[in-house]
Amino acid sequence: MEKKCAIAVHTLGCKLNQAESESLARELAARGYTITTGNKAGAFIINTCSVTHTADRKARHLVRMLRRLNPQASITVTGCYAGQAEETLLNCGADIAVANRDKQFIPGMLEAGLQRKAGPQGRAGTVNAADRVRSFIKIQDGCHNLCTYCIVPLVRDSVYCAGADAVITEIRDRVRDGYKEAVLTGTEVGSYNCGGLGLAGLINSILKETGIERLRLSSLQPQHISQELLDLWQNKRMLRHFHIALQSGSDTVLRRMGRSYDTALFSRAAALIRGSLPDASITTDVMTGFPGESDEEFDRSYEYCRLTGFAAMHVFPYSARPGTRAAAMPGKISEKVKKLRSRAMLGLAARSADDFAAGFSGKTAEVLWENEVRKGSGVFSGLTGNYIRTYAHSREDITNTVTAARLLSPAAQAAGTALRASTRGNHGELWCEVIK
Repeated sequence: MEKKCAIAVHTLGCKLNQAESESLARELAARGYTITTGNKAGAFIINTCSVTHTADRKARHLVRMLRRLNPQASITVTGCYAGQAEETLLNCGADIAVANRDKQFIPGMLEAGLQRKAGPQGRAGTVNAADRVRSFIKIQDGCHNLCTYCIVPLVRDSVYCAGADAVITEIRDRVRDGYKEAVLTGTEVGSYNCGGLGLAGLINSILKETGIERLRLSSLQPQHISQELLDLWQNKRMLRHFHIALQSGSDTVLRRMGRSYDTALFSRAAALIRGSLPDASITTDVMTGFPGESDEEFDRSYEYCRLTGFAAMHVFPYSARPGTRAAAMPGKISEKVKKLRSRAMLGLAARSADDFAAGFSGKTAEVLWENEVRKGSGVFSGLTGNYIRTYAHSREDITNTVTAARLLSPAAQAAGTALRASTRGNHGELWCEVIK
């Protein structure tokens, strides 16, 4: 039988992209290709993001680098950036750019183009077993909210929801493959509605009809938080982590952004979560330097974030996206000011993450162990159900196992200085002891 080349799949951006990349990888593995994530292969798929100009730049850089390292390889670029910058990406070295709406055709397109090629990258028909820990399941796509800064509705303009039977079948398949955790993802997960079945109904069906050990949601809007939804978290398989996009803690900025909530609604959603699930983590996205953002508005946003006490904050400066209403708004903020505001907000994010994690010192939590951070180090990395990044020393390979772990205090962590060279060293992370 002819040996097929290896295909490397690189994913930039959101969890929805990760879910779609997983689907592409599984389809290509079923066709006999070895799937990798490295920089040497016979073919590459790059699933791009375009939420900021930095995301665009990362995509261009990756294409150029892979072309330089693999002059004869096939490079296919897809995702949000591919849908609007085909010529640019081709000039960077890509062979083809495929828009989001045509992603499902990529395996067939590659098969046709590579059927005569043979590669040096191992046996055919495999996916890296180390990746079989957490699977991203796409349940919804598309958004019509038209927030003034967001390019997503322009590049994901078709709204779609997967049927409950299809979602359940996919999760059962992932359980059979050895996955311990599934993450339900989409452009706007909370708006899921298929034939009258909403998100709460879908989750309830998954819990009843699949054996997945851990179930997590990728991102919600504050208006989608309800007591009916939160009641499902009484099931211990539901992981107590809620990522809720804030974008700004200033109501006047939120109105200019075209967001469908204000800080009062966001606060009610956070209070509802904490009232029902006191140990839950709430993480968020915060933008700095939106057009017209005054010093007072930034200070208000900063103070709101401080008082809310997020477990983690993804902080990023505003980036004008072509075709969006905000790109034409007056009051552009200088790059210098945006950088200063981002730096201040990132400092707050670090302190908030440390404070949240410290609150669990001395407690016991269930951890899904993902991998050994460096081969031979004996240090393994994992996530608690409420999204605290943890590290533990183990003589046994605990990859893709769920164990109880005792989270250590900051003082106890200091004893692990020699091991910290093997870890990421980010804020809000804890050392722990695995409990057998």
